[in-house]
Amino acid sequence: MQDFWFYLKLGFHHVLDPTAYDHILFLIALAAPFGFRSWKKAIILATIFTVAHCLSLALAAYGLMEVSVSLVEFLIPVTILITALFSFFSTYGKFENQGMGILMASTIFFGLIHGFGFSNYFRMLMAEETEKTIPLLGFATGIEIAQVLIILFVLCLAYISQDVLGIKKKYFVRVLSILIFLITIPLAIKTALW
Repeated sequence: MQDFWFYLKLGFHHVLDPTAYDHILFLIALAAPFGFRSWKKAIILATIFTVAHCLSLALAAYGLMEVSVSLVEFLIPVTILITALFSFFSTYGKFENQGMGILMASTIFFGLIHGFGFSNYFRMLMAEETEKTIPLLGFATGIEIAQVLIILFVLCLAYISQDVLGIKKKYFVRVLSILIFLITIPLAIKTALW
């Protein structure tokens, strides 16, 4: 049980680490189009992301798959940029019907990418562990708790801006998406493969 709590805290801090804010940016971009009326969809997407993230960690921890670090470091900001763009364009109603399916599929892919970004460090931690299931579950739980907190923060921010201050939802989502896009561009340039 001690391992579970250690890895839970590790997963929690992994998401909320201010020096590795890519995870936070991705979640804000993902949750931006949602409000409290659709909070379940946002939580479902966060859970899908957690499962995919931990699947790639499990593949790495058991030595079943390894991905190029430089490729993953480049793809992480790309996934954030794509998610921010999707959120921005969702305000035009073009993805109204198929939007959730696209978001689910892309969230699985993005979760795998983000998980591989942490896999080398996680594999080193797990090298001494004979039993890997409990640490993986603890880490997944920590990730999920932190992600739910970020999503609740975004939903509260959306409520305050839209219902209290009277800012239209489309403007809230567009401004947040543009901010995330602008913050992420330097990360993508820094990690570019060329």
